[in-house]
Amino acid sequence: MNNTLFQLAEVLEQRKQQSADTSYVASLYAKGLDTILKKIGEEATETVIAAKNGDKEQIIYETADLWFHCMVMLADQGLHPQDVLKELERRFGLSGLEEKAQRNK
Repeated sequence: MNNTLFQLAEVLEQRKQQSADTSYVASLYAKGLDTILKKIGEEATETVIAAKNGDKEQIIYETADLWFHCMVMLADQGLHPQDVLKELERRFGLSGLEEKAQRNK
């Protein structure tokens, strides 16, 4: 299994200790959750536009940006990629309709 997400999570945790003047991620943490969420919104929009345009390289690039900023949000909230992976594993084998029904209970 590729552990890139876990390596990135470690780096993002380390950036919490750095100065906002020397690290982009540290500057996001310093600006707060609203700024991080705004970046996620921007990257999500750029990902949608890339997909609509059908440019595979741009889709990959923008999705990487989106995932990155989602990882920053997770770290900011004290979460780890493993938390998301566990939820995906929980859903594995469930139909989408079953999963939705479980959420509504």
